[in-house]
Amino acid sequence: MELKKRKLSLGDAQGRLKIFVSAYACEPNLGSEIGVGWHWVLEMSKYFDLWVLTRESNRHTIEPWIAKHPAYKDIHWLYYDWPKWARWWKKGLRGVRTYYNLWQICSDRIVKRTMQENDIKVFHHLTYGNALWKVSRYGQKQFFIWGPVGGLETIPKDYSRYYSWKSRIIEMVRRRMAALSAWNPDFRERCRNADLILCKTAFTQQYVPQAYAKKTRLFTDVAADCFPSHTQPKERDYTAFISVGRLDAWRGFDLIIEAMEAAVQENDRIHLTILGEGPDRERLERLIKKKALDKHVSMPGKVAMAAYKRQLGDADVVINAALKEGAVTVSFDAMAMGKPLICLDTTGYTRYFTDDYAILIARAGRKEVIGNIKDGMIRLTRLEERRVLGRNALDAARRFSWEKHGRDIMNAIEEAFYNR
Repeated sequence: MELKKRKLSLGDAQGRLKIFVSAYACEPNLGSEIGVGWHWVLEMSKYFDLWVLTRESNRHTIEPWIAKHPAYKDIHWLYYDWPKWARWWKKGLRGVRTYYNLWQICSDRIVKRTMQENDIKVFHHLTYGNALWKVSRYGQKQFFIWGPVGGLETIPKDYSRYYSWKSRIIEMVRRRMAALSAWNPDFRERCRNADLILCKTAFTQQYVPQAYAKKTRLFTDVAADCFPSHTQPKERDYTAFISVGRLDAWRGFDLIIEAMEAAVQENDRIHLTILGEGPDRERLERLIKKKALDKHVSMPGKVAMAAYKRQLGDADVVINAALKEGAVTVSFDAMAMGKPLICLDTTGYTRYFTDDYAILIARAGRKEVIGNIKDGMIRLTRLEERRVLGRNALDAARRFSWEKHGRDIMNAIEEAFYNR
């Protein structure tokens, strides 16, 4: 059936394409990977009949939300987890890789049974989007949509040599795994089986073996959400910068702190808030103290979603110095709130940001990047600069909304399936 002919029948519920979605991370009212899974499912459900497999621990938030939003009641939800007694060793992100891979293996029978019983031909592995982590064995042998995936981006030694010993080892292992991905049999098998590979970044795309390169497509996993707009910067005697994310070394909070040290030499009426918790907190606190920035940098820790939105709305400028695809949700939230963004170009989500409403910084040498972050901060201490970029950001959010992204998702899937 031709794509054009197929699109004419989208309004007919009986003719809609059936898709099984594996969404380990998927819950309402949350950010990061969990929010990605949730938004994708909601948008895809407008065009396709979905069977969605997620964790049993997500049921308590999903079902009450669906009950309040009957427009999405036709999504078929399936839940799976090990019993609590069998996963006592997993707590938060501790043990997440091991448990996730075991979850994929053990839930494979659910994928197979559900797809066979409901005559589902399409399997979409959505979350987690790590190219080196497992995917359902049965699912990837069907019409297989993979991603958006990343996980092959690495941090140069110029940056990682400043990390803690544990973080340096992690980055060393990641570099080795990325370099050896071409010889990783599981990764190569997934590339071979996939009918469509959605890559978060050009870095990941270049690791896909050349034989399967035609299956790849650069595709970000996040879009702009709908928040109350804060387009008018506050007129106060200082500029409020904010950076948000899990405190991992590769997220570049140390780069922002070092840029702050240089920035306050030119303008001491600036303040930086870092929201988040994580293993790099102690190193960052030492760095703040070493740079004598206690009055200019605060670290409140991890906050609830309502507090996050409030503090983001109160800020003048958002900074995302992640060296790969981190804090992407925050960056799009900045766009939706009409906030200027300073960010490092990761070749992924930054394709949606331009100089009209963001300051994009090339991932060059560490010293150069710090200097460029500082220059961006000084530039955005000027109220009129923030106003112009903020208005442009809000306009961009309308072009890159979840509704628009949902249509892009639908088009990508239908083009791959009906033109195969």
